[in-house]
Amino acid sequence: MDLDRARSFVRDNHRAVLGTLRSDGTPQLSPVLVAVDDAGRLVVSTRAATAKVRNLRREPRAWVCVLPDGFFGEWIQVDGSVEIVELPAALPLLEDYYRRIAGEHDDWDDYRRSMRDEQRVLLRIEPTRAGPG
Repeated sequence: MDLDRARSFVRDNHRAVLGTLRSDGTPQLSPVLVAVDDAGRLVVSTRAATAKVRNLRREPRAWVCVLPDGFFGEWIQVDGSVEIVELPAALPLLEDYYRRIAGEHDDWDDYRRSMRDEQRVLLRIEPTRAGPG
């Protein structure tokens, strides 16, 4: 599958399962919401203390299976290398991520406070392959 077609699919479908590798080489899977930034990277918000972030610090590769809201139907998988963006640099990126998925927030100050309290990071996934296929 063409990477631009995959990005287009992700712009319209945000529910996904993110796969990372545990230290023993087995997959660790997490349900996430995913968007596409202006550079064409897939982006995911998560807490810094999660297993997926621990795994990505060791092995910065991820696999994302993106599904439609109704679960059944067309789906895609995107493989890629991952960059972890930490606070405070992540804060404007997390705001952009939120807008891409949900639109404007009712209280941006509260959102920023929550992102800091939860120690959020932004995962940026540079797509290298998409499928099925």
